[in-house]
Amino acid sequence: MISRIKILYNRYPRQYWLMITGIVISTAGGSMIWPFLLIYASGKLHLPLSTVAVLISINAGTGMLASFLAGTLADKIGRKVVMVFSLALNGIAYFFLMRAETYPQFVLLMVLIGLSNPLYQVGADAMLADMIPSEQRTDAYAINRIANNAAFALGPAIGGFLASSSYNFAFYGASAGFVIYSLLLFFLARETLDKTVSETKTDSLAGQAEGAARGTYAHVFRDKGYMAFVSMIALGLIAPSMVWILMAVYAKTNFGVAESMYGWIPTTNALLCVFAQYPVTQITRKYETLSVTAIGMLIYAVGAGSVALMTGFAGFWLSMVVLTFGELTLVPTASKYVADIAPADMRGRYMSIYWLGWGLSRALAPLIGGALNDNLFPQAIWIGGLLIGLTSVFGLIVLKSITKSRATLRA
Repeated sequence: MISRIKILYNRYPRQYWLMITGIVISTAGGSMIWPFLLIYASGKLHLPLSTVAVLISINAGTGMLASFLAGTLADKIGRKVVMVFSLALNGIAYFFLMRAETYPQFVLLMVLIGLSNPLYQVGADAMLADMIPSEQRTDAYAINRIANNAAFALGPAIGGFLASSSYNFAFYGASAGFVIYSLLLFFLARETLDKTVSETKTDSLAGQAEGAARGTYAHVFRDKGYMAFVSMIALGLIAPSMVWILMAVYAKTNFGVAESMYGWIPTTNALLCVFAQYPVTQITRKYETLSVTAIGMLIYAVGAGSVALMTGFAGFWLSMVVLTFGELTLVPTASKYVADIAPADMRGRYMSIYWLGWGLSRALAPLIGGALNDNLFPQAIWIGGLLIGLTSVFGLIVLKSITKSRATLRA
């Protein structure tokens, strides 16, 4: 066992393991509060769910705008700078979030967090792609997710327990986690951006983006196959985003599931990711990317839709288990896809558009879910998520068919 660990450690650069250590620290802190944020805000503000849920949409919408800036900065000034700034800003925002009393104060802090998150995510994905060769990226992203979810396994359980008595402790933990990671990167990490690289090749599943100016987002937007992929991913991710954002408040409001109990549901997700991610990845890596993403999206849709049938903790727990296998199937494969097709000098921008899709789904999920809850009935949230997810699956299947046809014609 020790020899295997040494082999695995020596397979990747030391800075990769520094990032893994940091993500454990920051995720453990941040996950103490994020799953319960709507419950916390609802208790403070005493407003309808649809109104409070807009806070998440504001956060995600700000993140979408910040994604464009993140990609440009990561490609121009470097990965490390944007990562350190993001983490420090997150730590400050979480510290002041526990002192927020009014809706405008919550809005301001959600904007700050929304601005900072894409900076780290885009910078980190680009840095990982800089350091790790293509043939090792699937495993590298999988290990990164395992570490992230190992920390997430601890955070919600601890945070739910702390929130039952005082949310302040959870906020202190979140703030400290982000600040500590920012300091580790600042003092120990090196910049990985090679500004001398100027590759001209872009190879996506649907063809090349030709004729667009290098070093601009126009180049990415002209890559029609890539943009179609991102669009379908963004659409489908609305379903799991509904679960992560709304299920906690849905379970407490309609079925009396307390935070201290509910915290074990995201912890289950994290534990499954820790112990099942690598075995699942060893299977999915053998198959074509769009096929794997379509299957993952189908599992996501079924997991979200199943919440409509559940009436207690055990049922919500089971829905999360199903949802998690969609996550295990889709996320590492999609990340590797983006890393592989992006030119080295434009990885920040390609990653930026990819995470823009994630931000769009997170922005739309609470708006759609809140509207369905307030205007129809609570279970409509999950029925809507199922239908949206199935639409994405159909789109990915069509995209795969078009891609295969074009590849045949080119051959």
